[in-house]
Amino acid sequence: MFDRRLAVFAVFPILLTGSCGDSKTTSPTPTVSHVAAPAPTPIATDACGPIPRFDPAAFPASPKIDNQWFPLRPGAQFTLEGYVRDEEGRHHHRVVTTVTDLTKVIGGVRALVIWDKDYNEGVLEEGELFFNAQDSSGAVWNLGEYPEEYDDKGKFTAAPNVWITGLAGAEPGIGVPAKAEPGSPGYRQGRVPAIKFFDCAKVFATGQQTKVPTGSYANVLVTDEWGPLALGEGHQRKYYAPGVGNVRVGAVGGIAEEDLMLTKVEQLCPDVMAKVRADALKLDQHGREISKGAYGRKIGGGVYGQTTAAERTLSATPCTQ
Repeated sequence: MFDRRLAVFAVFPILLTGSCGDSKTTSPTPTVSHVAAPAPTPIATDACGPIPRFDPAAFPASPKIDNQWFPLRPGAQFTLEGYVRDEEGRHHHRVVTTVTDLTKVIGGVRALVIWDKDYNEGVLEEGELFFNAQDSSGAVWNLGEYPEEYDDKGKFTAAPNVWITGLAGAEPGIGVPAKAEPGSPGYRQGRVPAIKFFDCAKVFATGQQTKVPTGSYANVLVTDEWGPLALGEGHQRKYYAPGVGNVRVGAVGGIAEEDLMLTKVEQLCPDVMAKVRADALKLDQHGREISKGAYGRKIGGGVYGQTTAAERTLSATPCTQ
């Protein structure tokens, strides 16, 4: 999903054909692996393309996300690092994403709880819970977000841009499609008029190669993501390696530039997972508590206070020591 905390990014080159270890870059002309079949006439479209149909009945009772481009195994932790450049200069940026063994019912679907920790120059700026689920076709859906912001001493300051499917007009979208077909229509990643959030994406290229600190990857899917309501603020590309997930984030134009690469991926051991679980549950509880009452109207209209608590219903994949 497009990161609304950042402004527009610079062009990020794709590594095209050659050996996986070849770091030579070329112009970002996509390699089309096959021609997409004509899409059926959609019932409705928006700025992204055909509006995806969200059907809670198309999701399993217990979430399992094994999309080849975006597998989310409970206990997995991914660290992407790089730099953001803005009017104030160049800043080190790090995002740590942990797939918890928690689930939460969102819009009638039991979704997987993912926890992001966002650091700028080593200081935690934001902690966010977001919720994904995979439907029967294999598409991974974005069902909501609860982000908290902190000051340089780690104190909570705000929780902007909270959204939950089915509440306050929030509509879900597809995070990663089931099929990657260059030339296929774009797809909505989420739309929430109340907070002016509207994200779109499309398949930019398939069959690509890229090299990051964790290794060289082939058959990479590249998606192009943008926000129709803020075309001058953000436009990025994401690189998905099969069996791994998001290994690189690039940029396309704008007033700020960010490059991120996957620097670490691991399967957490039980003692670490216990701490992650406790902290994620604490964040979930805090969000539901502060979203109630008068203060809650300032953070997403108090929608998070209307959700049920996250709970542990899954088992993490054993770590390797």
